Amino acid sequence: MSRYLDVVLNLPLNQSFTYHEPLKMSDEEKNASEEELFGRRVEVRFGNRKMTGIVVGLHDTLPETCPVGEESIRPAARYVDEEKILTRELYEIAKWISTYYIASIGEAVFTMIPSGRRESDSSGFSFSEDESSFQKRELSDEQKKAVEGIIGEKSRLFHYVYGMTGSGKTEVFLSAAEKVLSEEKGVIYLVPEIGLTPQVVEAAVKRFGGTAAVLHSGLTPSQRLSEWRRIMRKEARIVIGARSAIFAPVPNLGMIIIDEEHDGSYKAGNAPRYHARQVAMHRCKTLGIPLVMGSATPSVEAWNSMSENQIVCHKLTQRLAGGAMPEIKAVNMSLESDSDTCLSKVLIKEIRETVNEKRQVILFLNRRGFTHFFRCTSCGFEMKCKNCSVSLTYHKKENRLRCHYCGYSIQPPHQCPKCGSLDVGYRGFGTEYIESEVRARFPNERIVRIDTDSTRGKDELKQKIDDFKAGKYDILLGTQMVAKGLNFPNLKLVGVVLADTALHLPDFRAAERTFSLITQVAGRAGRFFPDGKVIVQSYSPDMEPIALAVKGETEKFYTNEIAQRKILAFPPFARLLRLVFRSKVPGAAESAAEGACNIMRQHCESNVEILGPSDCPIELIAGNHRQQILLRGKNIATLQKAAEFLVRGYAPPSNVYIEVDVDPVSLM
Repeated sequence: MSRYLDVVLNLPLNQSFTYHEPLKMSDEEKNASEEELFGRRVEVRFGNRKMTGIVVGLHDTLPETCPVGEESIRPAARYVDEEKILTRELYEIAKWISTYYIASIGEAVFTMIPSGRRESDSSGFSFSEDESSFQKRELSDEQKKAVEGIIGEKSRLFHYVYGMTGSGKTEVFLSAAEKVLSEEKGVIYLVPEIGLTPQVVEAAVKRFGGTAAVLHSGLTPSQRLSEWRRIMRKEARIVIGARSAIFAPVPNLGMIIIDEEHDGSYKAGNAPRYHARQVAMHRCKTLGIPLVMGSATPSVEAWNSMSENQIVCHKLTQRLAGGAMPEIKAVNMSLESDSDTCLSKVLIKEIRETVNEKRQVILFLNRRGFTHFFRCTSCGFEMKCKNCSVSLTYHKKENRLRCHYCGYSIQPPHQCPKCGSLDVGYRGFGTEYIESEVRARFPNERIVRIDTDSTRGKDELKQKIDDFKAGKYDILLGTQMVAKGLNFPNLKLVGVVLADTALHLPDFRAAERTFSLITQVAGRAGRFFPDGKVIVQSYSPDMEPIALAVKGETEKFYTNEIAQRKILAFPPFARLLRLVFRSKVPGAAESAAEGACNIMRQHCESNVEILGPSDCPIELIAGNHRQQILLRGKNIATLQKAAEFLVRGYAPPSNVYIEVDVDPVSLM
């Protein structure tokens, strides 16, 4: 008599499904215990589809919870793996994610595990022979104190290494990790995105060699499966990776490290919309192990927690490579005589002096494309995407106007589509525009551009960064890819071409992001020499986030921002939950959102504030009309209860999809 399997499938249905064991099995599989079968992938038929599921239970008799009779139970087709791919610990985390982020158990489980079917060589990071001899730096007194505090203070689990850029946070992380590994325990080390922090990855892999596994977006599913197996077999005991590496199946996990804790990329964009920091806190609490975070610009939530001593703060106050904080100067672009230029006279002069000294320059702008948007001077018409309510961006190389949300593109018109005027042009500027102007003004200098348009090859980003570091280029132009985690010994000048980019977005974190970005980009200069310079160009240089970042008044910024958040009842003084209704049918999302709002007003507890429904700031994306409802309250559990009541109990029209975002980091 075959036994019954509980199988979790990657479906938006919050339940497991019952199957018989496969008809054809090896003797080992026939006699396997529940523990031996738990976490193994199994192929099944679901309706008329062939799907891969995960075994999460084994029964000798039909479970009482099974909603169908014996006659409806099908056999599974076959076991995919000989070894489990999901551990009990990860399954418990998946159940927590399903509850906390209001997602199905299947969505939570399949977010964690690799999708590869067979293992192959994991072509991670490789280094030349002379680099295998990575030397540990001697720790400063501050660094030693931080490491001892992290390792020694067993009663406090949450720690924060806070210090200016270049103050040696990475060395504290690596030294703490080394102590944990010496106790035969494992470590997870998260970075915002492998491509943004190659030097951190290199330092860790060089120090820990074959005991390190690197999980990054360049791996194929099969390579990712190979790394996953290495981790489970204890062949790799420190795992370095981006957001999803928080789920690495590290046996005997002893520490989790989150570098650049403030970074928004730790939040997932698809269901389940988990935040790696939140998952790390849950995992560390459950296991009773330390969580070590760090940044030069902590999130406002983390700063507030440190202020209230909920997180232990370890301060680093000195730059260790012989450098000093750079001289920072703001330039008001509205006072420039030439309105079409993207480079002020001051910045042009400083670039010329820097390259004449055989030193290097980085020019930063958080916007892609040749120029920002098409605009008619006569009637004010702006060319926008037909699918999304955002301006199209001009790309000179391909001579196209392109949408960065859905990919729609068109040929640029020669006259205004609305009034027919020939007085049309482009406003704003992107990295291509800057590159064009910089090449025109500095024709003899070696210039490289780094953004998602110019670095599409697998190893292209790392190669360009290595070449700049090696002195093969004089000027580097880039977006946020070059904003953090990179050290260039010969860099003297950093120019922030337009600091206002994120400041006017309709999002309560706009000020925090602007301050953080200027501080992080400025931190690239002066790391090895005391003569670094930063020029911050802005049309609003007196606005607080820009002015305080330029002056280096970090504590004042956080004090003011926290006071503002308290007045407005935004995190960390309230919790938010965002519901987005989207539909390709005009009016359908709006109608569904209004209906949902009425239902929640009748059933929500009185301490849940319902904001909306309203248009999303970007009302249309990829042809989907979008409405949002924000739930706000002191207690996240009451918000989750209200949202779960709606999602589990309210069936929206078939042409409307509801997205649930607990603790959103962006409201766009």
